Amino acid sequence: MFQGASSLSLDAKGRLSVPTRHRDVLNAVASGQITITKHPHGCLMIFPRPEWEKFRDRIAALPMSAQWWKRIFLGNAMDVELDGTGRVLISPELRAAAGIAKESVLLGMGNFFELWDKATYDAQEAQAMQGDMPDVFKDFSF
Repeated sequence: MFQGASSLSLDAKGRLSVPTRHRDVLNAVASGQITITKHPHGCLMIFPRPEWEKFRDRIAALPMSAQWWKRIFLGNAMDVELDGTGRVLISPELRAAAGIAKESVLLGMGNFFELWDKATYDAQEAQAMQGDMPDVFKDFSF
């Protein structure tokens, strides 16, 4: 399970240094192999390869009416590997799609990560905090 937020900077080549606490798990469960694709909320999804394969199979099985979503998720997916120092290259296409130039936020979301442009994430989080909680939280106790 991946959880927690990390503020990270991409280097000049578009590489992201994965935090050590996540790097060790990624190496153990996926031999450092990950897949990155677009998320419909404007960020990137980063999966350890075994989790990506489960997600990919679910997306591929969707009916023809979901063809554009198949294109978004599968057509933009990039397979990459952590390098020897725990960095991963985020392609220029995916960086541009999520508006990530340098400062980013990596969020552990259970079995995958979200990678956000920091300013975009901060703005979206602030907006969400201003609104009402979704109905699914009405009977949730904190």
